[in-house]
Amino acid sequence: MYRIIPALFLFLSLLAVSPGRAQKNHDFQPKPALLRLIDGNLRQAANQYKVLMGRVPADRLPKTYYANTDKFETSNSEWWTSGFYPGTLLYLYEYSRDTSLLREALQRLKLLEKEQYNKGTHDLGFMMYCSYGNAERLAERGLLPQGAPSQKPQARPAPAYDEILMNSARSLSTRFNPKIGCIRSWDSPPWKYPVIIDNMMNLELLFWATRFSGDSSFYRIAVTHANTTMRYHYRPDYSSFHVVDYDTATGNVLAKKTAQGYSDSSAWARGQAWGLYGFTVMYRCTHDQKYLEQAEFIAQFILTNPNLPADKIPYWDFNAPEIPRALRDASAAAIMASALIELSRYAGPEKGRGYLDVAEQIIVSLSSNNYKAVVGSNGGFLLRHSVGHLPGRSEVDVPLTYADYYFVEAMLRYKQLGNEKKE
Repeated sequence: MYRIIPALFLFLSLLAVSPGRAQKNHDFQPKPALLRLIDGNLRQAANQYKVLMGRVPADRLPKTYYANTDKFETSNSEWWTSGFYPGTLLYLYEYSRDTSLLREALQRLKLLEKEQYNKGTHDLGFMMYCSYGNAERLAERGLLPQGAPSQKPQARPAPAYDEILMNSARSLSTRFNPKIGCIRSWDSPPWKYPVIIDNMMNLELLFWATRFSGDSSFYRIAVTHANTTMRYHYRPDYSSFHVVDYDTATGNVLAKKTAQGYSDSSAWARGQAWGLYGFTVMYRCTHDQKYLEQAEFIAQFILTNPNLPADKIPYWDFNAPEIPRALRDASAAAIMASALIELSRYAGPEKGRGYLDVAEQIIVSLSSNNYKAVVGSNGGFLLRHSVGHLPGRSEVDVPLTYADYYFVEAMLRYKQLGNEKKE
């Protein structure tokens, strides 16, 4: 693989280099008291993940933990959350420089390596970009070897992280249907061609692939998918359906449904968070104003929703009938916080300050005893009280790997405030 990129694609790549490239010239500074809280959280997180490391079998990856039965649940590398554990370890290593976390991350990356050729899932962005994407980023900064995790470090190691990410992007691209204009989600009946809002989170891998290779096909797929999602997934109030099912022959919409939300017409909280984060990334990677406007509209729906609790940790669904006794979803809150910190840099100063204020509230709330576990408890996970799939009675009111991942990411992003490179 050669890094010879035509001028057009070099320009596209510069748009997507980092979250700071698309920012306005705000000078938001982190609050010292919150920085102290975050530093304490991250030090505890490094210790807590050493507890988690001791519980995960060598050939498995963690999913969740059931405190009432002391049951620890794991997955193989094919499960959609498989990349979050090594990704969180890499984030914590980046903060702490604790090499035991790095060793564990590199060992778990070995399990994921074969998934670069997995064409049966839409979740390769989650699986491979949250894991190998972080590894490639840290390798570029000289913080870890660039060779494949199964190789011994060499003086000039092959760029295996890049190769794995490129193969992952190629595999993900095979699920794109140009007639429909989207990447397919599930392959199982009764769906014809289902597309879930979660897919917005997998597009960043495709932008990376264009940036690295100069192949604009990945860029076009990501933009087309986002445009189709804007058109069909969103209601007039900018809440999102969970699933849109399409006709493969005509490309027309067959149905708009939910799988994990309360009802087809409800606003499943994590789905709203996926959309907020995904369209914020779309603006970063394209500079197209319509994606910034979409992200801001989604933020408005979430932040002005009368069912958003005062502590900003959403109920599992904004329309759950049992509100205010409904379960909260710490995972949705963590995703929202990370997205809002980035969005604060792209919006106007007044809106940006408002987004950052809410992100700060979320971090403080998640740092409380209500949500953050004491080191040594919670099976080694950081956060309690997330909701995976309540209608399916799966992972209900438990810790989840992606809640931890986006919580750590949000805190690291907050620590970078004021340090981003200005345009």
